[in-house]
Amino acid sequence: MENGAQLQIDALVFDVLGTLVDEPAGIRAGISELTARAPSPAPRPSPYDDSTVAKLLSVWQQHVDGEQRRMLDGSRPYATSDVLDREAARLVAEAVGVDDPAAVAELALAGRRLPPWPDTVAGLARLAERFSLIGLSNASRTALLEVNTHAGLRWHQALSAEDARTYKPDPAVYELAVTVTGRPPERLLMVATHAWDLRAAQALGLRTAYVARPVGDPPTSTDRFDVYADGLDDLADRLGAP
Repeated sequence: MENGAQLQIDALVFDVLGTLVDEPAGIRAGISELTARAPSPAPRPSPYDDSTVAKLLSVWQQHVDGEQRRMLDGSRPYATSDVLDREAARLVAEAVGVDDPAAVAELALAGRRLPPWPDTVAGLARLAERFSLIGLSNASRTALLEVNTHAGLRWHQALSAEDARTYKPDPAVYELAVTVTGRPPERLLMVATHAWDLRAAQALGLRTAYVARPVGDPPTSTDRFDVYADGLDDLADRLGAP
């Protein structure tokens, strides 16, 4: 189905990182600032070009994703996203030869200074005219608050996976949204740019809307989501928002 106006929905549940804010861009900016302080081996004035920064971003992302998977399979005790960001920042700093604890601490906060996509703020405002809006993020409570503030996101409620002491795609995270709304899962629409996120919500009975972004996890040919949108404006149109 792609005509979302036909869905009987009481609330929209939004993934935040990637769907509403450009997470890679924010972290990349922090890494670029760090590499400006890094020692430059002769004879090159700076070995840290865009491709190198991209590789360092991959180091960060692979660490966070890998450690979340370890927690999900029980091989590591739960730790918040703040802990994982600090670990990732240390790995990046070590890779470029920076051992200043203050610089590492500053880099760890890059995961909170994330720019919104151009249509995010206005799109949320449109959708809020018709639906309750809930943010549902793997970011910690503190990080989610700062992400929301920096990007200018406005919610009726923001929920962190920290409240379930696990990470998406664990069903317990999506159950937070079901509990807080007091509505049946099928009356909630999960909105994300990550197909894995939508599949997990779908398995719990939530309706699903894929929003295309330059980052994320695109649907496969076997995915069947309720709505496919090119952005938040398109999503608002499809859902009949004013």
